Amino acid sequence: MGRLECANAVFARTEKAIFQEEVPVFAYQRFLFFILLVCPILFGCSCKKKANPEITLPANANAPAAREMRLTSTAFKNGEIVPEKYTAEGLDVSPPLEWAGLPEQTRELALICDDPDAPSVEPWVHWVIYKISPTLDGLPEGLPQDPELGPPINAFQGKNSWSGGRVIGYRGPAPPPGHGTHHYHFTLFALDEPLEIEPGADKNALLEAMHGKVIEKVELIGIFRRD
Repeated sequence: MGRLECANAVFARTEKAIFQEEVPVFAYQRFLFFILLVCPILFGCSCKKKANPEITLPANANAPAAREMRLTSTAFKNGEIVPEKYTAEGLDVSPPLEWAGLPEQTRELALICDDPDAPSVEPWVHWVIYKISPTLDGLPEGLPQDPELGPPINAFQGKNSWSGGRVIGYRGPAPPPGHGTHHYHFTLFALDEPLEIEPGADKNALLEAMHGKVIEKVELIGIFRRD
């Protein structure tokens, strides 16, 4: 017989004896004191209040959901060849771009396209465009080479690395023949403050103006070569 069954039997016999007046009341009182003293030991119970189980929250439980900033083009995928239409071999117009997942605090956007594989001291600049509204979700194909773009874009464009011809706005890949594959980095910057900068700025001036304002950036890389 287990400890619980034994205790039940003792209680039953004691109750019967008390109500049949087979034992005096003082003896019953002593018996109750004994039971109250021995029960916690007999059954291993405790009078302590059981604490609630601790709840551990994930480290980022109170953080806002992370957004993945993305930059894409319908003309080419990341790491793929830039179609001839958007190069010096073709129409040399700016490619269509789309973005998504901008940080909530984005106040303005800027974009730089350059070629670090060019045989020059610094990466060759193909496009500088800035003061882009975050309400836009992309840029259409073939933007004009003007310092100020009107509706619906309402942005400024800056200088590329060419010294003559179309020095404002986009100019496409034109690597030296036989120089191998070049990589064209389209970098989109999300800014938490509007830029104080005039139209027609070069890349270095834009980078200086963006200093301390960039909250996130993302790249789309196209490749091109001329044999």
